[in-house]
Amino acid sequence: MSNIYESAEATLGLCNSSCLTKVELRVACRGISDRDALSKPDPCVVLKMQSHGQWFEVDRTEVIRSSINPVFSKVFLVDFYFEEVQRLRYELHDISSAHNGLRDTDFLGAMECTLGQIVSQRKLSKALLKQGNTTSKSSITVTSEELSGNDDYVELSFSARKLDDKDFFSKSDPFLEIFRINDDGSGSLVHRTETVMNDLSPVWKSFKVSLNTLCSGDHDRQLKCTVYDWDSNGKHDFIGEFQTTYKEIRTDLEGRQMQWDCINPKYQVKKKNYRNSGVVVLNHCKIIKMYSFLDYIMGGCQIQFTVAIDFTASNGDPGNSCSLHYIHPYQPNEYLKALVAVCVCVCLNSPLTHFQVSHDFAVNFDEDNPECSGIQGVVEAYQACLPKIQLYGPTNIAPIIQKVASSYFILLILTDGVITDMADTREAIVHASHLPMSVIIVGVGNADFSDMQMLDGDDGILRSPKGEPVLRDIVQFVPFKDFKHASPAALAKSVLAEVPNQVVDYYNAKGIHPKCLSDYDESTRPFSP
Repeated sequence: MSNIYESAEATLGLCNSSCLTKVELRVACRGISDRDALSKPDPCVVLKMQSHGQWFEVDRTEVIRSSINPVFSKVFLVDFYFEEVQRLRYELHDISSAHNGLRDTDFLGAMECTLGQIVSQRKLSKALLKQGNTTSKSSITVTSEELSGNDDYVELSFSARKLDDKDFFSKSDPFLEIFRINDDGSGSLVHRTETVMNDLSPVWKSFKVSLNTLCSGDHDRQLKCTVYDWDSNGKHDFIGEFQTTYKEIRTDLEGRQMQWDCINPKYQVKKKNYRNSGVVVLNHCKIIKMYSFLDYIMGGCQIQFTVAIDFTASNGDPGNSCSLHYIHPYQPNEYLKALVAVCVCVCLNSPLTHFQVSHDFAVNFDEDNPECSGIQGVVEAYQACLPKIQLYGPTNIAPIIQKVASSYFILLILTDGVITDMADTREAIVHASHLPMSVIIVGVGNADFSDMQMLDGDDGILRSPKGEPVLRDIVQFVPFKDFKHASPAALAKSVLAEVPNQVVDYYNAKGIHPKCLSDYDESTRPFSP
């Protein structure tokens, strides 16, 4: 067993490796072929990173409808380690209009490179490779930019009045794009609003963007804002544009509402009495101080850790060597391998670990004190528990999610198969997404885990049976079989990668500041869930 501990502890080396810098990656594609003669593709790019021989999804862009030359507004934020070779894979998919997941999509091509290549060249363009590594006519361009030290965000909200009508039988369907003008005169897309249908005086939803992304920390950097009339064929009609700076936008904080004439240069030349093609108004500007995961940990944030183990009969008799719970005298079973790989990273940072199980009994059989001391205590409780219980069913996950959600927890669920209370589980996750909680699900064995993958917000938006969407993505699912031949460090890195951002997103959204940074500010809220 000691080799598992040593291998899993190596994960901490990955977590503590000195990050050289944070890098923003922007993506654009050109010449995407039309697979459907009746419509253009709806492209989406998925970014994956290789670790221990396995590809893991980092993030994905938005879906752009009906476009063969998409420029994505989504910005990938990655850590660049000078001492590591960080292999990246960009996959281009055609997403159906009815579903934003990757299950029923057309794979259009992929490009592999290292992060070092992108950082050194700043702009990397390569042809996409189709299935079988044959070169396609489509290409992908990735540009990189090192971030400055300012991690603050700004929340902005825009509207418009009396925009030009570009449609014959209805009103324009306007959307707004904001570009940052770079030192070489090129523009980088910062944000694209949603489209407001059939409205010449649209009010777009507010959005948050980092000051690094917006203006590279330079308040005088030019920003170009463009308004288009959306068309389903992808050939959007230009309405007008204007330029501003973040410094000018900030004057809204002083109580002066900013507005700009939306100008069409062609009309300005051709029409004598031309004034504008509408007016764009800044409705809201707010500076949001962003704190890091380390800020919260150093500020005294206590993250509790709960493990839920599937003891249903589908795992097999623990006394049988074919059982997933079989305790071999020399070899750990898959449950123990997954348990140790994930727990070592968490338990080394906190002395006590809560250890509970579906249907909600303490594995140490002490309901009043269900805690175990460190990873060794967790393993010993699991091994001592097996001879004393009878495996049964069904596999209900909702009860443990509801119980753990009462305070801030990371919940690790180890299960061998299909959830039998899927509707209740979806309801519980949607409810928990409003609470300080992260859920990690590791699928053990070779069962069909498609239901589990649906719970992971990476594949579309999870909704409750009543249609309510999750407030934030709190679930991370991985099948253990994908890591059978990898080190425990690879599993731990994959399942824990999203946790720091989930913690930060929750507390920042609630306006809760780390104690160590707000003790001297009486206006800040106390640090508590």
